[in-house]
Amino acid sequence: MADATGELLAIADELYALDLADFTPARDARAKELKGTDLAELVKPVKALRKPSTAAWVVNLLVRHETEQVEQVLAVGAALREAQASMSGEELRALTRQRRQLTAAVTSQARAVAKERGLRVTDAVADQVEATLTAAMVDEGCAKAVRSGLLVASIEATGVDDVDAGAAVALPEALGFSAAPREPVAELPKRPKLEVVPDPEADAKVRRAAEEKLSAAESELEDAQGELDAAGEEVSRLEARGLQLQAEIEELRARIAALEEEHDALDEELAEAEDARDEAQSSVADLTRARDAARAALDKLSG
Repeated sequence: MADATGELLAIADELYALDLADFTPARDARAKELKGTDLAELVKPVKALRKPSTAAWVVNLLVRHETEQVEQVLAVGAALREAQASMSGEELRALTRQRRQLTAAVTSQARAVAKERGLRVTDAVADQVEATLTAAMVDEGCAKAVRSGLLVASIEATGVDDVDAGAAVALPEALGFSAAPREPVAELPKRPKLEVVPDPEADAKVRRAAEEKLSAAESELEDAQGELDAAGEEVSRLEARGLQLQAEIEELRARIAALEEEHDALDEELAEAEDARDEAQSSVADLTRARDAARAALDKLSG
């Protein structure tokens, strides 16, 4: 089984090194050749090998024909992954910029390699190639997938979320396999030197960024000061109104107290008046009865 796996990887390595247009007919022909041989068991897995996307083919091409550059990219990526745990935020941002410079440079080289093989790489495909190289730098599994040279799809990775690198290669066994290097394509532009180097304008950029921050902070401070002044004026206005209302409340309380005293005195006068009225009513009743008695006596004498 181990020999069959090795043979399958060797066949895949040959097929994924071909030009994109030649892949499918070559794969089918190879599967046909295997029929009736000691490796007939490989007919089905060979036939199942997927044709790579254009971006995946470009990366596979780069891995085989610009192996040294790819190895440098992967080495820089591994170093950055190890170092980032102990780096400050500013250092990480600087390294991220440099990583982008590296992947952009290698993507340009990949476009040149593909052009020599008769394929024009569009901007959309170039973006996928660069994303795949970036993924290889930030994720170890993606690095293995790229190094295999058996990619069938482009990869994206942020370095935070897990990535199923196995889904992007032709075979599960591809992770850990290294594509056989081929001769570099002739007459390519000078290869970029892949190093993590300081940005020559770093100090100037840092100063400009600091000046922009200062300017923005001063503008924000001025706006905040204006808001503070306006808020202070509103507080003073409300405090003055509060004092005015408090004075009015005290005045009303004094008025209420005076009215309550007047009301109490009135209650006393009312009670005295009611007593006088009751006494007068009693007298009137007595006198009415006396008059009625006298009238009755007079009427009796007259009869």
